Amino acid sequence: MYLLTFLFLIFMVLISVGYFTLLERKVLSYMQYRKGPNKVGYIGLMQPFSDGFKLFLKEYFFPNNCNFFLFFFSPLFGLFHSIFLWIVFPFVNNLLTFNYGLLFFLCSLSLGIYFIIIMGWSSNSVYSLLGSIRGISQSISYEVSLSVILLCYFILIDGYDFFSMMCFQNGNWFFFFSFPLMFCWFSCCLAENNRSPFDFSEGESELVSGFNVEYSSMMFSFIFISEYCSIIFMSMITCLIFMGADFFYYLFFIKIVFFCFLYLWVRSSFPRYRYDKLMYLSWKCYLPLSLNYLFFFIFLKSLIVYHKNLLSY
Repeated sequence: MYLLTFLFLIFMVLISVGYFTLLERKVLSYMQYRKGPNKVGYIGLMQPFSDGFKLFLKEYFFPNNCNFFLFFFSPLFGLFHSIFLWIVFPFVNNLLTFNYGLLFFLCSLSLGIYFIIIMGWSSNSVYSLLGSIRGISQSISYEVSLSVILLCYFILIDGYDFFSMMCFQNGNWFFFFSFPLMFCWFSCCLAENNRSPFDFSEGESELVSGFNVEYSSMMFSFIFISEYCSIIFMSMITCLIFMGADFFYYLFFIKIVFFCFLYLWVRSSFPRYRYDKLMYLSWKCYLPLSLNYLFFFIFLKSLIVYHKNLLSY
C-alpha cells in the first residue's frame, strides 16, 4: 500500500509538470497579448503530451569530446533527485513519514548542485561550464538564507517534522506575523530553482542556454522535468510553512497552484539581475534579515517555554 501510494504521488507530480508547462505558456502569452497553444486538443489541453512526444522522438547526439558516462547519466540522476524530494510530502499513507523531514529536505536539496556542475563539466564546453559555475555559486549562496529561514519556524514548533506544521498553524498562519520573511523565502526559492530574474545558469543571452546547451531530445526533457518538478515541490513547501498546512483539503492544492503562478508572474515582469547584484542581495540583504529573524524566534520560543514553566509551577 505504501509503495502504491508513493508511485501514485510520483505519477501525479509528473502529470502536474506537464500541465505546469502549459500554464506557463498560457500565462506568458496572455501577458504579451497572445493566445498561446490552443490547437492540440480542446483549448490546447493535449499540448504537453504533444511536446513530450516531440522531445522524446527527436534524434539524440553526443559531443565528440564529452565524458560519455557522466554526460549521459547526470540528467537521469537529476530527475531522480527532484522526484526523491517528494518523500517529505506529509501524506497519510506515505512511504516515509519521519520526524526529521527538515534535515532530510536540507540534505537532499544541497545534492542538487552536483548534477548541475557535472552536466556543465562533462559537456566539455566553455559555455556549459561557465553556466554551471554560476548556477552553483548562486545556489550555495541562497541555500544559506533558505536554511536559516526554515530553522526559524522549526525552532518555534519545536520539531523537525513537516506534518506538525499543520497542527501548529491551525488557528493562525505564519504568513501573517512574518510577512517580510515570506517574500525573502520566495526570492530564495526563485534563486534556488534558477528561475527568472535569477536564471544565471541558463542565461541564454550570453551563455547560449547555459549548462544544458549540449543536451537535446530525451536528456533535455529530463532536465526540463526535474526543474519544473522542483518548482512545484518548493511551492508545496512554501504552502506548508507560510499558508497553513491543511493538506486534507483542496484549498491547499489551490494555494500550490497560486505559488506556481507567482513563478510565472515574476518571470514575465522582471528582467534578469546583474550577477554582482545577485550576490549582494544574498549576502548583505537576505542573510542579515534571516539571522535577525532567527534570533527573534529563539527569543520568542524562550518566552513561551518560560511561561509554560511558570504555569506548571
